[in-house]
Amino acid sequence: MTFLQDLKLHNFRCYDRQDMAGLTSGLLVFYGPNGAGKTNILEGVSLLSPGRGLRSARMTEIQKQDGAEPWAVASNVESCGVQAQIGTGADRESGKRTVRINGQTARGQNALSDYLSCVWLTPQMDRLFLEASAHRRKFLDRLIFAFDPGHAGRITRYENAMRQRARLLQNGGGDPAWLTGLESQMSEAGVAIAAARCDFTERLQAACDRNETPHFPRAALSVRGTLEELLGAAPALEVEEMFAYQLLQSRSVDMLTGGAATGPHKSDLNVRYVSKNMPADQCSTGEQKALLIGIVLAHAKLIAVERGSPPVLLLDEVAAHLDESRRAALYELLGALGGQVWLTGTDKNLFDAVKTTARFFEVRDAAVQRK
Repeated sequence: MTFLQDLKLHNFRCYDRQDMAGLTSGLLVFYGPNGAGKTNILEGVSLLSPGRGLRSARMTEIQKQDGAEPWAVASNVESCGVQAQIGTGADRESGKRTVRINGQTARGQNALSDYLSCVWLTPQMDRLFLEASAHRRKFLDRLIFAFDPGHAGRITRYENAMRQRARLLQNGGGDPAWLTGLESQMSEAGVAIAAARCDFTERLQAACDRNETPHFPRAALSVRGTLEELLGAAPALEVEEMFAYQLLQSRSVDMLTGGAATGPHKSDLNVRYVSKNMPADQCSTGEQKALLIGIVLAHAKLIAVERGSPPVLLLDEVAAHLDESRRAALYELLGALGGQVWLTGTDKNLFDAVKTTARFFEVRDAAVQRK
C-alpha cells in the first residue's frame, strides 16, 4: 500500500507553512468554504508525482505572493512497506523546480514515480467529453504516465522536434537534411506515442469491463488518429516510414499552417456509454460525470493490480453533483480500493456516509484543523 504519512507546504499558494502529520490510508476529507485552500492541498500532493500537478500551473503561480522563500512541498511516504522522504520545490538560485529523495537531489521528476502515483479528478474535468480533443489527449496521457513515466519524454521530444520543424518551414525551409532529421525524430517518437496510447487503452478497457457497477456505467474506449489506425494494420517500423513520408509531403502546407497536418498531436480519445450505445458527449451531465468516475476508478484498480498498490486518489469536489445513492456507492468503492483518498467539499454533510470511517479536516483561511 502507498500513502502519505504527512504533508508539509511552505510558501505554497495561500499557505505560509502548513504541516499535516499522522496521516493514514483510507479516506481523508477536507471541507470548508470556497477559497479556503482545499484544492491547494490536493495540488501540493499532486506535485509529489511527476508532472505539473492537477492545475498544470506555472512555477510563478504556485509561489505565495508575499513569501520570502521559495515554495516547497514534502512528505514522508510509505510505499509497499518501504518509507522514503520525498519533496519538490523551487530552487533558491535558479528558480527551477527541483526534486529531492531522502535528502538527495534527484536527476529529474521521474524519480518521484518510484514512490508515488497520483490520479485526480477536478471540477474542470467535468466538461472533458465536451471540450476540444487536446483535453482528452492530455487526460489519456496522464493516465499513461502512472505506468510509463517515459511517455512524457516521448511527448516532449515529439513536440520539440515539431516546433523546430515549424520554425524552419516558416523561415523558408533551411537545410533539407536538418528538416529530414527533425521529421525522423517526429516519426520515431510519434509512432511510439501512438503505440503506447493504443496498448494502454486496451488494458484500461479490460479494467472498465471488469469493474462495471450500477452507479458508474461501463465506458467503451478507443483512440482515433492516423497513426493509431496505421498501427492496426502495419508494423511500427513501417508506420514510422509512412509517417516520415507524410511529413515530407506536407511541408508546403505546414509552412502556411504551422505544426503538422497529421500526427499524435491530432489524436482523440473516444468514449461511449456502452449500455446506451451513446457517445459520451451526447450523454447528460450526470451520466458524463458517472462515466468519468468509472474510468478513473478502473484506472486506479489497474494500477493496484499491475503495481501492487493503488494510487493516491485526489478527488476535488467530486461529490457535489452526485445524488445520495451515487455518493454512498462511490465511498464504498473507494474504501474497497484500499488506498489513500483525498476528498474535498464545501459541505461536510456530503460525507455523512463515511462520517465514522473517514478522517475529517476543516479548512478555513489557509489553515487546516483536524476534526
